[in-house]
Amino acid sequence: MSDIQQQPAATQSAPPARPRAPRPPPVTVTPAAMERVRALLAKRGKPSYGVRVGVRTRGCSGLSYTLEYADAAEPGDEELKPADDIRILIAPKAAMFLFGTEMDFVEEQFKSGFTFRNPNEKGRCGCGESFHV
Repeated sequence: MSDIQQQPAATQSAPPARPRAPRPPPVTVTPAAMERVRALLAKRGKPSYGVRVGVRTRGCSGLSYTLEYADAAEPGDEELKPADDIRILIAPKAAMFLFGTEMDFVEEQFKSGFTFRNPNEKGRCGCGESFHV
């Protein structure tokens, strides 16, 4: 027989679960970008569900941002509604590259377009069309 006596395990209640803070959206959209998306959707000429933001393998540095009309949400899309009349869909494969990104629309004298300020970027190519993480 063993000289060690087993003590009954103390009954411990689990600590109360802390409420989870809501997860921030993967992409924030500036007012200028919202206005441009609104104008593009109105000008399209046919009903659109929204726009889809993604990334694809392309360019000198490896990845580039994509923006396209979306006629419906696809399985796995994350949906953002920065305004009642605007839906921004984030493609599932792009979410990990876009987390924390700000989508803006900039108009300059010689060019205009959507810009992405992404804290995950480790570098960009010389022309600015592609990036890597």
